[in-house]
Amino acid sequence: MLRIPVDGTRLRILTWLSEPAAAERGLTADDIATRLGVTRPAALTHLRLLTALGLLRTSADLRCYRRDEVRIAEVAHMFDKGW
Repeated sequence: MLRIPVDGTRLRILTWLSEPAAAERGLTADDIATRLGVTRPAALTHLRLLTALGLLRTSADLRCYRRDEVRIAEVAHMFDKGW
């Protein structure tokens, strides 16, 4: 389902987006690319997958990404149940 790479890239993105400043304003693909040390297209690949899974949502102008805490809680609950 999450196809999380061994290095935990997508988990790191979700963690960064839980930081207070990022949770408030969100992070751009460029912000994520810089933090990961990868190209913008590589960062967008991760962000698009997380968005498609419903774990992230984008701002109205599609520039900033934020966590969808409700969906993350639902997924965590599924894993807690052993799914």
